[in-house]
Formats: sequence, C-alpha cells, structure tokens
Amino acid sequence: MNRIEQLYYNYAKECPQKLEQLPISGSNRHYYRVYGTRGTCIAVEGTSITENKAFIELANHFHKQGLPVPQVYSCSDDYSCYLQEDLGNESLFDVVSKQASSHEARALLHDTMRLLPTVQYRGAAGLDFSVCYPQPEFDRRTVMFDLNYFKYCFLKSTGLEFDEIRLENDFETMANVLLQQMSDTFLYRDFQARNVMVKDGKPYLIDFQGGRKGPIYYDVASFLWQAKANYPSALRQELLDSYLTALQCYQTISKETFSTNLRHFVLFRTLQVLGAYGFRGYFEKKQHFLQSVPFAVANLRELLQEPFAEYPYLTEVLLELTNLPKFEPAKPQNPQRLLVRIFSFSYKKGIPEDVSGNGGGYVFDCRSTHNPGRYEPYKKLTGLDEPVIQFLEKDGEIVSFLESVYALADAHVARYLERGFTNLMFAFGCTGGQHRSVYSAEHLAAHLAEKFDIDIILEHREQGIRRELVK
Repeated sequence: MNRIEQLYYNYAKECPQKLEQLPISGSNRHYYRVYGTRGTCIAVEGTSITENKAFIELANHFHKQGLPVPQVYSCSDDYSCYLQEDLGNESLFDVVSKQASSHEARALLHDTMRLLPTVQYRGAAGLDFSVCYPQPEFDRRTVMFDLNYFKYCFLKSTGLEFDEIRLENDFETMANVLLQQMSDTFLYRDFQARNVMVKDGKPYLIDFQGGRKGPIYYDVASFLWQAKANYPSALRQELLDSYLTALQCYQTISKETFSTNLRHFVLFRTLQVLGAYGFRGYFEKKQHFLQSVPFAVANLRELLQEPFAEYPYLTEVLLELTNLPKFEPAKPQNPQRLLVRIFSFSYKKGIPEDVSGNGGGYVFDCRSTHNPGRYEPYKKLTGLDEPVIQFLEKDGEIVSFLESVYALADAHVARYLERGFTNLMFAFGCTGGQHRSVYSAEHLAAHLAEKFDIDIILEHREQGIRRELVK
C-alpha cells in the first residue's frame, strides 16, 4: 500500500477503489483523484514540505472564515501528501475559453471579482502570516527578485542591448512606488481564472499557497490582465467596477485613484509573468509557456500607450521590446481564409507550438541533409544568404527533400481549403535553426504563396524574423 492509499485508508477506513492521476501543471505537485464508497477526493503529493504546510494552514483558515476553498480532510505526519475536497474538473478559464460571451461565463467572472475583496480582507483577519510560503509579506526583495527574473529570464533572451545600471535605477523606483500601497490584506499572488474552479455554478479558489500579506492591487492586475485570458478592454472595465463595488464594504477609494495605482501593478505583474514564461519556455524547454508570450507583450504594448514618467528608461526599453519583429501583432485575418504558419527553428531550443490552439501541424527534420554550417565560410550566414542557397542547391539533397514536402503540403492545403479550415502549421528544424531550416521554410512559403490563394506567416524563430504574406 503506497502512502496515498495509506492516508486514504486512515481517513476513510477503507481502501481506495481507484487512483486516477490528474494532468501535471507547472508546479512540483502531483494530483490524484481517489475513488471510494464515500465519493471522490483529491490526493496531493508535493516535494516542498513548507509549501504543503502553507496550503494546508491557509485552506483551514479560509474555510473557517467561510471562504469558498477546498476543505482539507487529512494530511500525512510529514506533510508530504494530503487529501482535499474534489471540486471537479472545470476551471473558470475552461468556461470562459469555451463560451467567453455567454451569460454564464460573464456572471462567473463578475462573481469572482466580487469575491476577491472578501478574500483579501476576511482572509487576512486573524491570519498568522508566518505560515505563508516562501515568505510572509510582499516586500522590496520580492519586487526586485521578480523584476530581475524578467531581466535575466526574458529580456536578455530577446538579444536587446540595454544599460543595466539605468534599468536597475528604474527598478528601484518601481519598488518604492509599489510598496507605498502596502496594506494588511491577503495577496493571493496567482489569482487567475485557471486557479478558480467552478462547482455548482459557483467559483471556488485553489492554488493560494504562494499568498502573503500585500497590496490589494496585485491580484486585480493578475486576474484582469492574465495574458492568455486576453479579456477585452470593455470587459476588464466592467469587472473592475464589480470589484470596486464589493471593495466599498471594506475600504472607500475612488475609481480614479484606484486605477492610477493599479496601472503600476499591471506593469509589474506583466514583467513578472514574462520572466516566468521565459524561464519555463527558454530554460526548462516547456514550449507551451511561450504560447502566452504574445498575449503578455500585447498587454505591455497597450499599457505603454501612456508612458510611465516614473520609469523613463524602463519605458524606453519596453517600447523597443514590443517593436521587435517576433512580437509584431498579426494583421487581422479574414476568418474565412486559410492561414498557414511556417517556422524555421533549432531543435536545441524546442519545437514551435501551434499558437492557433489546434495543437497540430507538420514538423520536418532537415538534419538528414548536408549541413553548410559545418564549413567556416557559411558559419555566420543563414539560409537567406546567397552563398548558403548556392551550396544547398548545388549539393541537391535539400532540393529532393523539399520535393517530398511540397507534394505533402499541396495535398494538405488543398484538402483544408475544401473543408473550410482556417489554420495550418509547418515547421522545419535543424541543428541551429540557421541554414537548412531557414532555406526550407522560405521555399515552402514561396511555393504555397504562388500556388494557393491563402495567407501565410513566415517566422525564422532563431533570427527573430517574421513576415506576413497576406493577400
């Protein structure tokens, strides 16, 4: 009997009928649905004992305060695993993704925002913040850690040159601005639609173990500007109004003052999540985190329409970042036309994700063909340069390779057009994403553009080059 089965037996006085492992998120915790004669519950195994303790203590406190959180039924003596209430499989993010404009989705979003002030104030009442993980409050070290997380894990990966001293000066100023809004309230830290479960038509909160004492603005920014949720501006304002109405029960503040302060936290939170996406995507090679980068950059672009006078150099750097070709916003696509995305990439940095959300597409491995990158004259060139093109075409292997690709691509595009599909992806990978893959992507794009009436986005990922062939 493993430790989860033993824990369940000690709690329910029976052996579990079945254990079903649930999908792993970005954390170090493993979740299982445990089935028994009394129904189901969720078993959690976590390698961080202090994090497990934080969740259990916070969940118990919130439950006593009448907040909608999962009840913790039992935990092991060493806090390595615990049992909690099963809230089902549907998150608020799932509801909104499936039916964003429905009455149910909008009502749940408003209910969640009205719930937030209660969590922040009632959740903090009588709470021993020393149980929080990894620290009890939002402070200067927290701010500087997250800003440097952005600098080292995301900004540097873009290749932008910047003055670190001037940037750090603005980071210090931002820390001063944010810390002026400290309050004795609970900061959830990762308050977003994925961490809100929907049960019996009501929102329930999960994954609050990273919470601590801190300003109320942070969670509003986290929720309303969650990158991949991509809420329209009008809906954001409606949800903000619902939050502010509920906030009046605990604190009186004008919408104008709140919005002025909130803006700084939106910027800070956006930089923090970009750092997280960079670390998870570029360093841990978890490419699905990079799907959210364009949405976060779009939030940044919108935010910077009104520059931050407090952080002049940071604003300058971020404007340059949002203007990088790889982050250029796509032109509006005719929803009835087929859009084909074609990538070149390095296998060392992972396969590009299908950003359409369809989770598919062709990936061609060019590494079987003769590599010009092995020879000194071509090492600093790419598949866009004439000497490399001549090398590849004279050798001939890449030409034969592409003839097979063209036949497959032509048949697939033709069938997609017949069926009225609107998204298709092709990706070419090689060792460095520099020579063979770039050449192949360029030539497939030219071939399809000449043969079909379709829209094409061509991206050479490792060179930061992006072009749109939209008719």
